[in-house]
Amino acid sequence: MRQLIHDWLVAHRDEGILLLQRLVRCPSKAGAEAEAQQIIADHLHSLQLEVDMWEPDGSQLAEHDYFYSPRKAFKGSPNIVAKIVGTGKGRSILMNGHIDVVPEGNQGDWRHDPYGGIIEEGKLYGRGSSDMKGGTVSLLLAIQAIRQLGIRLVGDVIFQSVIEEESGGAGTLAAILRGYKADAALIPEPTNLRIFTKQQGSMWFRITVTGRAAHGGTRYEGVSAIEKSMFIIQELQALERHRNTRITDPLYAGNPIPVPINVGIIQGGNWPSSVPDTVVLEGRMGVAPNETLDHAKQEMAEWIRKLVKQDVWLLEHPPEVEWFGARWIPGDVAPDHELALVLRDQFCATVGHEPGVEASPWGTDGGLLTNLADTPCIVFGPGVTEVAHYPNEYIVLDDVFTAAEVVAMTLIEWCGMEVIQDETDTHDTYQPQD
Repeated sequence: MRQLIHDWLVAHRDEGILLLQRLVRCPSKAGAEAEAQQIIADHLHSLQLEVDMWEPDGSQLAEHDYFYSPRKAFKGSPNIVAKIVGTGKGRSILMNGHIDVVPEGNQGDWRHDPYGGIIEEGKLYGRGSSDMKGGTVSLLLAIQAIRQLGIRLVGDVIFQSVIEEESGGAGTLAAILRGYKADAALIPEPTNLRIFTKQQGSMWFRITVTGRAAHGGTRYEGVSAIEKSMFIIQELQALERHRNTRITDPLYAGNPIPVPINVGIIQGGNWPSSVPDTVVLEGRMGVAPNETLDHAKQEMAEWIRKLVKQDVWLLEHPPEVEWFGARWIPGDVAPDHELALVLRDQFCATVGHEPGVEASPWGTDGGLLTNLADTPCIVFGPGVTEVAHYPNEYIVLDDVFTAAEVVAMTLIEWCGMEVIQDETDTHDTYQPQD
């Protein structure tokens, strides 16, 4: 069976590369996903699959505790779900990819057109190639190979191409609320073909620091909000160190800061000769896989309460902490979960060595699937983690096809395969080992 899958992928390599190029050439930033989604819908239709394509209801989503998006309406931004119905009662699997990409930034920093899909030395360049259109194409190739080789799976396969992952997960939330769930899930984010069973969560914070304005020539009459904010940043770094001392999970062994606290924006002051009376800090707080967002919020609030006691001004004028914007729910799946074991075995049989098994340094929609949909999610995909969101993003094309082979064999092992015994179409089901 493995050789059949491998040979099919070799024979359809050019077709798969062309599909990826077409997707990368669509600048599917938030609000402009429709063209790329239509390409995927057309491909699924060509495989004789029914496609559920809909624009999420922003008013319905807004009522949910896990909803966040910078926009409230999704006209022109459809989700896509297609289902391969199994022949029996085998285990089901949900495969989830996101179609949205982050902006390309300064085009002058790119060697090639960020939406050109240029191929050079076995790499395809373009925004979204690694994160995560390459992974989505791996899923589509795996599905296509199984369909066109006439392989009949016992369990159901649900394929999803969703919007809004980059800004908080509204697309996956909409799919969950539409009723889609399974026995387990796979997300092909760019892991460099490693297996991530646990995922960091994150959320954005805003801290407003108040000072007292004065003329710069008599700055001693004022209180600099910038100087006070420097003290708060130092204490946030101390909080980061404290939180990370608790993380002893070996899956984080290669990560120097498993759950970072990053200050990304500082705004304050309005005149060089004035003492600034307000500074606003905005940043991102990492959340451990086995932690809740509320626990992380409470820990920061308590840390801020303790630090203000060290400063008379801050004690009388405490910083205001707000939680705003994007947030990603952490996910915690055991490394010996059955899907992780099947995926590991199929990777080893395909590539010839054991895969790396780690915890994700960033958030994905997997936390929503694991916690809200009761669908334990594993992250595994092609793509280079270190170039996602960067200029000159690329994906190694060989890895797209390696991932497709691993995924196809994982579907067969996980869902089970029906075997035709004779021309009367009597059949048995079994879980193949290779």
